[in-house]
Amino acid sequence: MTERKPPGVDFESWVERQIREAEERGDFAALPGRGRPLPDDDRAPYDELWWVKRKLTREGVSVPSLTSPTLALRKEAEDVLAAAPDAPSERAARDLVTALNDKMREALRRPPPGPPLGLTPYDVEEVARAWRERHGG
Repeated sequence: MTERKPPGVDFESWVERQIREAEERGDFAALPGRGRPLPDDDRAPYDELWWVKRKLTREGVSVPSLTSPTLALRKEAEDVLAAAPDAPSERAARDLVTALNDKMREALRRPPPGPPLGLTPYDVEEVARAWRERHGG
């Protein structure tokens, strides 16, 4: 398929001819997965970027590394607030929220690129109180 399209030939018919000749030569006969449906084709809802996500996964690229810093920090805040009540100790819960607050204060001082953070540091005492209530302390 390294030949150039001849002048005066319709592009679509030239491409279709290339495909037809490759089929006749059997170039497509031994492709992996030939005749089988695409994997995960039945997943709902349909995601137009399924192939991009699959390629990134195959290449070992994490999607969070493609996320803006503020969105990544929002996600981290969500994860920390979900993990704090299950922390092994009140001190660990406090440390989680304190580290998150430090990152948030830095992002508020020097806003990273992307959408606004839209969060403020969390009350460490409130998180500690919730941890004590959950663990009977």
